[in-house]
Amino acid sequence: MEEPPEIFCAYCDASTPAVTTCLQCGNSLCDKHRTIHNKTMDHILIEPTLSIGHKRCSLHKKLLGFYCPQDAACLCMSCCFVGEHWGHKMELLDEAFEKRKEKLKNYLNDLNPQKAKLQTRVQNLRDHMWTVHQKASEKKENISKLFMDIRKQLETAEAKALSEVFRQEEKTVFRIRHLIQKLEVEEQELCNKLNDVEEMCRVTDPIPFLQDSNITGYEDDEDTCGDGGDVSSLEELDEVLISLTLHRSMRDIFTYVTSELRIQVPDVLLDVDTAYNCIKISEDLKTATDSEEQDRPQSSVRFMNCSHVLSRCGLSSGRHYWEVEWNKMGKCVVGMCYPSVEREGCNADFTFDAKSWYVLMSEEACDVGCNSRLLSIGVKPQCPKLGVFLDYEAGRLSFYELKDHVTHLHTVTASFTEPLHVIFYLEDGASVKITS
Repeated sequence: MEEPPEIFCAYCDASTPAVTTCLQCGNSLCDKHRTIHNKTMDHILIEPTLSIGHKRCSLHKKLLGFYCPQDAACLCMSCCFVGEHWGHKMELLDEAFEKRKEKLKNYLNDLNPQKAKLQTRVQNLRDHMWTVHQKASEKKENISKLFMDIRKQLETAEAKALSEVFRQEEKTVFRIRHLIQKLEVEEQELCNKLNDVEEMCRVTDPIPFLQDSNITGYEDDEDTCGDGGDVSSLEELDEVLISLTLHRSMRDIFTYVTSELRIQVPDVLLDVDTAYNCIKISEDLKTATDSEEQDRPQSSVRFMNCSHVLSRCGLSSGRHYWEVEWNKMGKCVVGMCYPSVEREGCNADFTFDAKSWYVLMSEEACDVGCNSRLLSIGVKPQCPKLGVFLDYEAGRLSFYELKDHVTHLHTVTASFTEPLHVIFYLEDGASVKITS
């Protein structure tokens, strides 16, 4: 930073520093000439400066001593009585200065609480960011531990399955070896007989030949070779047992993972008794399709005017996750509702009442419904697969699009007071299949 230039007395030689500057005269004075100056005239003295032009009126070259609030201008005495400022309300420069400073102080007093609020918000965000980092770190650690446990269980499952294959292999091979040894003995005995018979066939004297009892014994022999060596009759590896061993191991691992994640996968089955007559339900109760009218009896639980269907069982506690697949035709609603949702008097569209929460999918857009309102979330469906997560106690119902990576669509929150049933709405050839 440059040092300010040194200011010298206008009446002394150039080596005497000034201690003040006169606003009226414009001269800088040393201590000696300041005393003389004060005795001869009553001028305003300020700190020594080389620039006092801004303190004088550019028009009248007089000292600025007044302020015009109307024009926000600093004026000299002549400006107050002549020119464009004539008739304006004037204030003394020092008084206007103090008033402006007072306003700035009041404004500063207003800004300080705002600054404090902003600082508090920034700190809260920093604390939240730290909390997110902590939770993410814990989640990463838990995931790493989970996959470590899964790898151990997979290794155990692999060892168990391989052990079962080895056990069956050893058992089967042992039996085959035993049969081989038995057949080899029989083969040797047969070779011996062949040699004896060939030797007898070379005899030329008929009398001893006919009188030999061994020949008679060979003639009476029957085929002693059984079917013990037939490959088709041998025991094979029990592939079903091996598959069941693997299946049980995988099932145990899946049960372990869902237990660790505290998420249950419910077996969602559709209730034909609730289905609208134009909804066809598959035999496995997993698929609902907008179709021709079905011949079903009227029922107090059936949707008579709405193209809906409910699941058989409701969920009243816990954390659950299930998936569906839409055929990307027409309009389709996937959601959950109370069993007390209106059945008979509802409108034949997808606007449900306050007892339902859902996602509406069509080719053009994806909307959500809650509190009897349909809200656009500005998303166009890209994948026909949808995941639904329910945390009943937390009052959270979330919908996800299952693309290459899972995309969160929307979460609704509510205080659930009844069991929640899966509900579908189908229109214009839409079909939904429960895939989990």
